[in-house]
Amino acid sequence: MTDELAPLHLILGEEELLIERAVAAVVARARAGTSDPDALPVDRLRAGDASSAELAELLSPSLFAEDRVIVLESAAEAGKDAVALITEAAGDLPDGVVLVVLHTGGGRAKALAPALQKLGAQVHACTKITKPNERNEFVRNEFRTAGLRVSADVVQAVVEGVGSDVRELAAACSQLAADTGGRVDVEAVRRYYSGRAEVTGFEIADLAVAGDRSGAMEALRWATDRGVPAVLLADALADSVHTIARVGSAGRGDPYSLASELGMPPWKVKKAQGQARGWNQASIGSAMGVVAGLNADVKGGAADTDYALERALITIVDLHGAR
Repeated sequence: MTDELAPLHLILGEEELLIERAVAAVVARARAGTSDPDALPVDRLRAGDASSAELAELLSPSLFAEDRVIVLESAAEAGKDAVALITEAAGDLPDGVVLVVLHTGGGRAKALAPALQKLGAQVHACTKITKPNERNEFVRNEFRTAGLRVSADVVQAVVEGVGSDVRELAAACSQLAADTGGRVDVEAVRRYYSGRAEVTGFEIADLAVAGDRSGAMEALRWATDRGVPAVLLADALADSVHTIARVGSAGRGDPYSLASELGMPPWKVKKAQGQARGWNQASIGSAMGVVAGLNADVKGGAADTDYALERALITIVDLHGAR
């Protein structure tokens, strides 16, 4: 087993793709340090579902006679006895054994995560990616991992074209890097992903902030009928409203100069400048309140998310041009 690999690992968070990558990376490093990588045992058990007896058997010193990787899943839901067994084993791991604990950071065994950190666990942050800037950073890092540096315009185009699903974003970055020979620009992104359903969210938002009631409602019904997640539609509407607010408050000016100041791609600034003509400080302030409420509604606050989307969209349309 390689000396550089820590014996105790805490994979903390709920983003499944990042969790899978973290586990795979630990296992790969463990295998790389053995004379026969294919023979290294990897035992996986759902700690939250396992009985104390099952955990005790897995973590028994008798099993530590050979190099192995033990992966405990669902540790946040482990019972009191199971937590005690995991903590005890983590504090006294023999040479050659790597213990990997998957924990959300919450749950009934919430205290287990900080306890493992105190024992020196190497923490792998796998926090759920939910915010637009987090998705942008994820995409940027995916291209960086592929050996590419791309512009902010490309990052934004990928997110707008693919949506918020992290797996799909990762696959898109990989495909673009491979199929374009490393020459990824906005035109390439749009050529590959202009037909994706989630683009509809941004089309709906554009129609709403332009005051086009019939167009926005028709597009919304088209999207909901095809199963586009309400969260994505709400995110797109919020992004448009917040962008108009930021660009509008920055005043008129050259899109390229404002892009640098606002941290946005120039094309997005230019589009928002045109959209901002139908809004004033009071109406955009009201619209920001609407999208904030919608965000809560689509994440469990409303009994009928389709109705919440429709109501928010109509309110945004009616606010356009209001004095």
